Amino acid sequence: MSDASAMNDPSALRSGKGHRDENFPVASALIAPRYRPPILAFYNFVRTADDIADHATLPPQEKLAMLDRLDAGLAGNDDSSAVAVKLRSVLAERKLSPKHAQDLLAAFRLDVTKLRYRDWDDLIGYCSLSAMPVGRFVLDVHGESRDCWPANDALCAALQIINHLQDCKEDYLNLNRVYIPQDTLAACNTAVDALGAPCATPELLRCLHAVAERTGHLLSESDIFSAMIDDWRLGLEVSVINTLAHRLTQILLKRDPLNERVHLAVPAVAGWTLTGVLAGATRRVGRRRTNAAQKPRGV
Repeated sequence: MSDASAMNDPSALRSGKGHRDENFPVASALIAPRYRPPILAFYNFVRTADDIADHATLPPQEKLAMLDRLDAGLAGNDDSSAVAVKLRSVLAERKLSPKHAQDLLAAFRLDVTKLRYRDWDDLIGYCSLSAMPVGRFVLDVHGESRDCWPANDALCAALQIINHLQDCKEDYLNLNRVYIPQDTLAACNTAVDALGAPCATPELLRCLHAVAERTGHLLSESDIFSAMIDDWRLGLEVSVINTLAHRLTQILLKRDPLNERVHLAVPAVAGWTLTGVLAGATRRVGRRRTNAAQKPRGV
């Protein structure tokens, strides 16, 4: 793709990765058809911005300029980006706020300008922009209560950190970007340059496993999420995502992401997806029974 094309439309910088290539389901068949178009419009906007921020050769100032153009397109001040125009139209049609997309743009600007994270709280602050808005948007599309947001935020932050652990070597070598908290590296007597080695030292492995363990605790805060959701199809998708995330966390607690596979193979994804569907269905049956027991007689 030529530089001229990229200047005409930021989408020209897309990596080619689509929603079916993500670690976790995006607008899968579990989601009701009427909700998939806005979710995919949001995904395509976010994927475009993410690919710009992660571009291997584009200078930082050009990345920021491209992200600003996406922001302007979202606000109706620039029509050069098809994905921004599409999302703007969807938001207007569905009477949805652009805030979640704007928060993600703020996260991608951080990806360009901030290469290190001080501690866990600093990392969670990043996740509040880079991950939590994704789930909040999906909830808003479905008209779900904001009472779900704390559980959503825990799940989305956990998913983000799982991705950080899986890609820690590539992020460091390709972008000099390190999401592993600096204080955790220091506490384990290691440093960021250890991420570039063929395999993890015992000190780095202890650090990565400590982050994975803390991610597992965070993930447990989202275990109730699927049962809180009114839309049963969305509830099942959330259950699947939660189940896959737990499995990946277990893998990350045992393996070295610098030289071992820490992603699920296709057959494993299928098996754990079925497990997640069954778990979600069980939780929903339990929810109905609880609601029925709490319902006043005669109502």
